Amino acid sequence: MTAEAEHTTEKVPEWKRSEVEDLVSLIESYDSVGIIDIEGIPSRQLQEMRAELYGTAMLRMSRNTLLERALDAIDEGFGDLVSYLSGHVGLVGTNENPFALYRKLEQSKTAAPISAGENAPDDIVIEEGDTGMDPGPFVGDLQNVGAAARIDEGSIKVLEDSVVAESGDRVTQDLAGVLGELDIEPKEVGLDLRAVFANGVLFEADELEIDVEDYRADFEAAAATGRNLAVNAAIPTTESLPPLLAKASGEAKSLGLQAAIESPDLMDDLVSTADDQVKAIASQIEDEDALPEELTDIEPPGGADVAETPDTAAKTNDQPDEADAEPADEDIETDDDDEDAGGEGLGEMFG
Repeated sequence: MTAEAEHTTEKVPEWKRSEVEDLVSLIESYDSVGIIDIEGIPSRQLQEMRAELYGTAMLRMSRNTLLERALDAIDEGFGDLVSYLSGHVGLVGTNENPFALYRKLEQSKTAAPISAGENAPDDIVIEEGDTGMDPGPFVGDLQNVGAAARIDEGSIKVLEDSVVAESGDRVTQDLAGVLGELDIEPKEVGLDLRAVFANGVLFEADELEIDVEDYRADFEAAAATGRNLAVNAAIPTTESLPPLLAKASGEAKSLGLQAAIESPDLMDDLVSTADDQVKAIASQIEDEDALPEELTDIEPPGGADVAETPDTAAKTNDQPDEADAEPADEDIETDDDDEDAGGEGLGEMFG
């Protein structure tokens, strides 16, 4: 150490040495450490934000020169945060990831009144309605700042939504006073994260501003696409095995039913199919005496009528009505014999 450096070191007050040591210890105790902008935040709101972040993140204010010494004293890349030490800043530390820290800081922001001379962050609107104020000079103040106001039924009312300042406009003293009287707080104040260092990587604020819901939807869509690809390509994975097994089981069952394979797993379906076929045949027999009692008044499965075959339709159209022609005796006897024989056959078949 040179004489000049030694002389400089000797002049550093003890409290500064102690502060730097405390800052170094604090920085090393957290997984993520960042620089926050506290410019323009009233003391009351700052204390509220600290209380809201308690248990999640630590806020520490100190001189920028001392913060710089502490960051440079750690040989792990924290020195990259030094370039963000300008203006009114503070140190934030957390064991959460930088994205969670950014969201938490954004959620801690609160509305605040705007002062004369500041620029409107967005369009400032005085909404339509009763101000709740008694008639008086305030109606003139409202009109002077551009609000459509008048006295109505013993109260000052705003007749329509009135834009009294556009985004970026400089707020006048009169407008700041009117907004204060109406308890309108058009400004949002909070801890703005400039940069954060975590796991050897430096993140700036714009890199941490992500839409969590959009990212979640993208990941879910990608996972579903990958699973469908694995199923279609028959690639066994943890996610694709259940649908692959279900698909194989369905195809095996379909094949077994078509081939009428007598398997315990298929018997219920085979019996049901056979029952439907029997009912379909029985529904085409008009002579109920030819059917066992349990098959009378049977309709085709599904309740649909059985369509006439072309041969049946042709015979119906070509043959004369019973009133026009009488069949021969031998034909009548032959038909009766056939019907009796058919009845006996079905009786044997169905018991």
